[in-house]
Amino acid sequence: MATTSDIRNGLCIRYNHDIFKVIEFLHVKPGKGPAFVRTKLKSVTTGKVIDNTFSAGHKIEEVRVETHKYQFLYQEGEFYHFMHVEDFTQIRLLEAALDMPNLLKEGEVVTILINTEDNLPLSVDMPPHVVLEVTQTEPGLKGNTATNATKPATLETGAEVNVPLFINEGDKVKVETEKGTYKERIKE
Repeated sequence: MATTSDIRNGLCIRYNHDIFKVIEFLHVKPGKGPAFVRTKLKSVTTGKVIDNTFSAGHKIEEVRVETHKYQFLYQEGEFYHFMHVEDFTQIRLLEAALDMPNLLKEGEVVTILINTEDNLPLSVDMPPHVVLEVTQTEPGLKGNTATNATKPATLETGAEVNVPLFINEGDKVKVETEKGTYKERIKE
């Protein structure tokens, strides 16, 4: 058993008959009253995100997990197939287990959390950034970098991201996987 002082991002806990992963947390010590921990939890089975507040010292049941590197192979319907990078075993996961499946490119290496009790995969952690090619967008205008105006662009994985006006088809862009937002253009 762990307590609220052990809460950190990425921690998996058992709560309300489900397994949740801590996405965000904040220790709060108000001037009046007891301290508490405000958390944002994501269900690893359904993908639903909930807000929850634990009082300080509250006991939480930690789920022991292992992390392994897997390479994304292909998508088949709602299933995503991955291969372990060291022993080449393959697993398939439902789309709900992935945070941003539309940013996943074939060959991308991800980290998969596996429950040590039953060896079942819990969730997929994408790399912080992915580099993808723009396949469709309106033509860019030279010198249009002074404003923060954006336009929609379709990436090679089918994802849609708002990009600055100077981005053209064929450009490679870095996308932040946590929020699915444009970061920068990559020059090769």
